Amino acid sequence: MAEPTTSAAAIAGLTTTEAPFIETAQRNGQMYIHQPYELYNEANHEAWRRLYARMQDRWQQYANPHFLRGIQNLCFDASQVPRLEDVNKFLKPLTGFRAKAVSGYVPAFDFFDCLSKREFPTTITIRRADKLDYLPEPDIFHDIAGHVPMHTDPKFADTLVRFGKCAHTAAAMAGEIKDETQRKHQLVSMIKALARFFWFTIEFGLMRTPDGVRAYGSGLLSSFGEIEHALLAPEVQRYPIQMEWVVNQAFDYHHYQPLFFIVDSFDHLFQLVDELERWLAEGRLGNVAPGAPDINDADHNSFLRAE
Repeated sequence: MAEPTTSAAAIAGLTTTEAPFIETAQRNGQMYIHQPYELYNEANHEAWRRLYARMQDRWQQYANPHFLRGIQNLCFDASQVPRLEDVNKFLKPLTGFRAKAVSGYVPAFDFFDCLSKREFPTTITIRRADKLDYLPEPDIFHDIAGHVPMHTDPKFADTLVRFGKCAHTAAAMAGEIKDETQRKHQLVSMIKALARFFWFTIEFGLMRTPDGVRAYGSGLLSSFGEIEHALLAPEVQRYPIQMEWVVNQAFDYHHYQPLFFIVDSFDHLFQLVDELERWLAEGRLGNVAPGAPDINDADHNSFLRAE
């Protein structure tokens, strides 16, 4: 397949699952890329405008105050897809973090390692305007409007770095296991535990605030429907976070989440990451409960390459 011309790529835009630029990068094995801003078409900018506009009231009602300050500090342009260089101009002086463009899926160790270096792998495509409510793949609205405002908070940023370093602990422990079958079983279990912790905190976490429980997880902060459902739906289960529950709890991203865990503060979250690493070092995450998420070969092998 020939590389698309600039004009052809511009017509297609940078729409999730429909972008020739991304297809070419993936085919060439390019995980880290640049953001070809000129390729965003009007439909892409319209999708951003609609997504951003409809979240304003939701954020005011349900987002934690750290996120609301982050939105202000990043000075987003509500009328068009943001340039990552502009985002980083505001973000990096606050916490040292920066958004780093990627072509799609990033294997688990590489993703966590980026966090340890204060880099956030960021998708540059955006969903179609007729698919605003649900998208199984991340897009730039989820990553930039959902994740990055939290990265402006120093305590939260430090927690992400600390969590990223847990992946190095897991990789080092796996490297010491001589038996291949045992190594694979324990490594898959450790990756599963790390992924579950990330899911129930960074992606779908809730936090106590003076105004009640609010969302800090990006999966909620970027979802018009789910953020309200998570906090108000009577059938949803909400519990104070406990490590043994989180690391053994499977999840399914194809529907609204039925279960959420609540932290008291970002200091509390940082302490939980410390506890997570202690559990890793003590071997308590080498045999967690089976179930989602499935760990693919790319995730598994990324940890083996790390050491």
